[in-house]
Amino acid sequence: MAKIGEQTWDELYACHFVMDVEGWRITLYNDCDELDYCEQAVSPVGQRWDFSSGDRTDPIALLSTWEHRSLELRLKAL
Repeated sequence: MAKIGEQTWDELYACHFVMDVEGWRITLYNDCDELDYCEQAVSPVGQRWDFSSGDRTDPIALLSTWEHRSLELRLKAL
């Protein structure tokens, strides 16, 4: 997992955060220093999935409380 771009999670505060996970380009929304939702995911071969914050298929909504918090901590460490 690596961030794409210069700014850290804390510097963005309320904005989209783009990262690379094993070739997948994933855009997450940082809402006032809290992981809110997944905006978009693009596979290594270019397939694209777009999610809306109210969509029940948002992968962030499927995380357990522990997984959500663990991911937030990892994002802050990037």
